Amino acid sequence: MEVSLQNMFEEFLSRVSIFVNKDALTSSYEPSEIPHRNDQMRQLVQILTPLLRKMTSSNVLIYGKPGTGKTVVTRYVCAQLEVNAQSKNIPLKHLFVNCNMGKVADTEYRLFATLSSMLGHDVPVTGLPTSEVYKTFYKAVDSHKQIVLIVLDEIDKLVSKCGDNVLYNLTRVNSELKNSKIIVIGISNDVTFKNHLDPRVKSSLSEEEIIFPPYNSIQLKDILMTRSKLAFSKDVVPYTVLCKCAAYVGRENGDARKALDLLRISGEIAEREKCSTIVEEHLDIAQEKLEKDQLLELVKKQPTQSLAIVYTIIKKAEQVEDIFFTGDVFDMYKKICQKFSLRPLTQRRVSDLIGELDMLGIINARVVSKGRYGRTREITVSLPEDTLVNIVKYIDSKVSD
Repeated sequence: MEVSLQNMFEEFLSRVSIFVNKDALTSSYEPSEIPHRNDQMRQLVQILTPLLRKMTSSNVLIYGKPGTGKTVVTRYVCAQLEVNAQSKNIPLKHLFVNCNMGKVADTEYRLFATLSSMLGHDVPVTGLPTSEVYKTFYKAVDSHKQIVLIVLDEIDKLVSKCGDNVLYNLTRVNSELKNSKIIVIGISNDVTFKNHLDPRVKSSLSEEEIIFPPYNSIQLKDILMTRSKLAFSKDVVPYTVLCKCAAYVGRENGDARKALDLLRISGEIAEREKCSTIVEEHLDIAQEKLEKDQLLELVKKQPTQSLAIVYTIIKKAEQVEDIFFTGDVFDMYKKICQKFSLRPLTQRRVSDLIGELDMLGIINARVVSKGRYGRTREITVSLPEDTLVNIVKYIDSKVSD
């Protein structure tokens, strides 16, 4: 058995790979050039440049659908800002926190502990009052004269887990600092995120906003062409394949990450089939595979209440053959909350979350007018049956834990 397995490894290793640098097709890759985002980069640079004059800057909220370049642009600009600050002997440090990662920012305690650790002041994972962790963070920031730029990626997830008071505490700390200054950059996939904040939190943020629109097919083609030159050997990806890959994603949602994933998986399929070039058939297979995988991964990233609403909608869709409405979902949602021992949200908040799930493509929810009875959402589900089964299994195991 061991010999046979070793032979398998040797067989695959003996082949010449069509990849040169597969990392260039991943979301973690930080490119040296970012096509079609000059306007957004310029806006962010204009907002942050006063820091290089030792002046204050506004906080920033950055919005856009997934895969529109928000994170990569922000990280690139902040890194260059830090380099420029060092050349001018300005003490500036930027801290990046992904608020959707477990045990990093799922509680106010963990957020301030994470930030304190990044500033060189370690805090126990548990065991201290939150007020003590806050004091440690305050001391770490104000220990010497500096500017601390805090980037909160998926800031909406932080608020959904911890409440908006955490943002209030973070932004109000400036009024207590004597030596330092904190600037907050929030990145969100939810364009309605700010609407759910308490007025005092909105006031303390005093932010400027930057919108990242989805990429179109031509822009995606340029991105794919740039990255494919880095990722593959010469002549592996025909121009027609790049165009079709860009058209696939451009028609759907303009998500550059999905386009890169689609090209990478197409390359992996071609390599397994011992092909020296990627053909359109590989792209079709990759598209089918990616749709199934990404929908489930997208659901896994949702907070508990959104999972309960997805579960409710799927169960409701099993009962009716046609469309149903927000009110129908809310009635059933309250029963689902009892099953999972959750405290039900208000109908208005449930309607907001249904809109967010529609934006992510997990469900279809069209706003319709009912005349003097107001507006509601017309809901349908058009996911593959096996995907629905996997989603229900995941939510059953996750929410009931």
